[in-house]
Amino acid sequence: MSDTKITTLKREFVDGKTNITYPDVNPDYTPEQVRDFLSTQYPHLINAKIEGPDIMSNKVKFKFVTTVGTKG
Repeated sequence: MSDTKITTLKREFVDGKTNITYPDVNPDYTPEQVRDFLSTQYPHLINAKIEGPDIMSNKVKFKFVTTVGTKG
């Protein structure tokens, strides 16, 4: 017998600019789907890149990174 234990890590989504942590709206969503869902309430996330996952002892962290550009 093996003493292997399987644990599902919770996901955490963080705004890389403001360090605000957003909820995982649906564990079945991909990180891109979470970003798209959240961007309806937080428009600055619309074009954010996703960095990660960074695996920690009790969670998986994804970071939304927005770039500031100029128009014209």
